[in-house]
Amino acid sequence: MFLSYAGGFAETVTDLADYERAGLDIVFVPEAYSFDAVSQLGFIAAKTERVQIASGIFQLYSRTPALTAMTAAGLDYVSGGRFMLGLGASGPQVIEGWHGVPYDAPIGRAREVIEICRMVWRRERLSYQGRYYRKPLKLINHPVRERIPIALAAIGPKNVALAAELAEAWMPIFYLPEKAADVWGGAVAEGTAKRDPALGPLDVIAHASLAIGDGGDITQLRDLGRPQLALYIGGMGARGRNFYNDLARRLGYETEAKAIQDAYLDGRKAEAEALVPAELVERTSLIGPESYVAERIAAYREAGVTTLNVTPLAPTLEGRVRLIEQVRALAG
Repeated sequence: MFLSYAGGFAETVTDLADYERAGLDIVFVPEAYSFDAVSQLGFIAAKTERVQIASGIFQLYSRTPALTAMTAAGLDYVSGGRFMLGLGASGPQVIEGWHGVPYDAPIGRAREVIEICRMVWRRERLSYQGRYYRKPLKLINHPVRERIPIALAAIGPKNVALAAELAEAWMPIFYLPEKAADVWGGAVAEGTAKRDPALGPLDVIAHASLAIGDGGDITQLRDLGRPQLALYIGGMGARGRNFYNDLARRLGYETEAKAIQDAYLDGRKAEAEALVPAELVERTSLIGPESYVAERIAAYREAGVTTLNVTPLAPTLEGRVRLIEQVRALAG
């Protein structure tokens, strides 16, 4: 699950112990333009025992490759080998608008950052001469692991192919199982053909909101996903430079994607939310009766998903813990 700490970070981390006992395997800490994720991940490492902790995500441009490698090694150390390095290019709005650096060459930079990180963790001398980065040093410490798992967030075909080739895990967004093969199947196959067998099978991590129960009050929770979908499809970038809008078009919602973007950029956010296709809202979530959720989990599995990143929708800690237990049982 993603760590959502709207009610307070320290309180949410205290709750993690209950999620851990309920069977939670991984917690992702986001990093956009709020507090940094590193300090929070270190805090979580000290407060948990078993759960894997992951960055969700570190942007390629916000740290040098060497610092990214050092940070990952440090987090792996304080957590006793429980850290996963989530990486991604993000987009121009965050990279140029917040970090103030050019958004360029995301594919080439991702490849070089991954290669440099793995050299650092193996304690090789970094005589790396890439197109974007050049390094001449060696890590002083001995990392807990020579290979910290890397999860690459990717949605464009070239970046998805890179994830399938080089990363332990791939994190797509708006994963709609019935359309995943059409949108990403070719890119995954292209990258897998170049994959080092030592990496093992690609771990596909798909996100979905989670609520289980009968009645309209449960299915109405699907609409809670509309604001985020509208924000990404409509507002995360200018016209012609919004990767999430491009993805919605590739998913088959070309007309809707244009209408959502027009409404959102014109300031009509409620209208943009209403324009998000009901199918996209429904099928990118795990919300409904238990039998329905079980069917959707099977659809995710059949489409190639190996890890579900869920957001349990319940007003109380007890309710969220129960949802974690239920989805664990349904997923087997």
